[in-house]
Order: sequence, then structure tokens, then C-alpha cells
Amino acid sequence: MCHQVYTIAKNFHGELSICKSCNIYHLSFNNLYFEFTIEEMHNFKKYVHDIEVEYWETKYEGTVMKRKIPILTTQQNLLLIFDKQEINALKDLIFEKTVKSFDALSVSDVDYIYFLN
Repeated sequence: MCHQVYTIAKNFHGELSICKSCNIYHLSFNNLYFEFTIEEMHNFKKYVHDIEVEYWETKYEGTVMKRKIPILTTQQNLLLIFDKQEINALKDLIFEKTVKSFDALSVSDVDYIYFLN
């Protein structure tokens, strides 16, 4: 069980954290959850980095599918599919290009209608 979990990156779609006691990465993204060792996380980053987004969007442009960019899994009957915005959000998380969880938020960062009196 993880006891020293720290958030590394967070955005609207998910969160990347690491447990310092067991060196396991925890990635939650929309309705998906992954646990990676350090080596598995390195390999996943490389795989996602090498995805040719334009190729997949062009290949399936004639289809009605909203999500056209696949991520293969080792399980034969399981394929994860994403749209361009989701892939970019996933990249932002795993490459830590998001606001750190401990950074202060500005008023415009909060999704809320506010009134200045």
C-alpha cells in the first residue's frame, strides 16, 4: 500500500503522482487508471511521445469515430483510443507540463462565475 504519494502533475483530465516508498507512478486519466514502475513509466512516455497524431487522424478521417488515436496494450482485445486534445492532455501530464499542485491559482484559473463588487 502506498503511504507517501505526491502529486507531480495535474490537469482537467487527470493526475500523475508517485509513491516515494514503493517507487510506483499512479496515473489517472479520465476513466482510466494506471500503475507504472519507474521503467514502465519511462517506456510509456517514450511510446506516447512517438505517437504520430497526424497519421492516425488522417488514416481514420473518413470514419464517424470521435477518437482516432490508438494506444495498444499487451491484452489482445483491449485498445485505448484518444482524440487529439486527450493525447495532448496526456502528454502534458506524463511530461509534467502542467501547473504543479502546490502552485498558487489565480482567479482566472478557477472555473467559476465570479462577480467583482
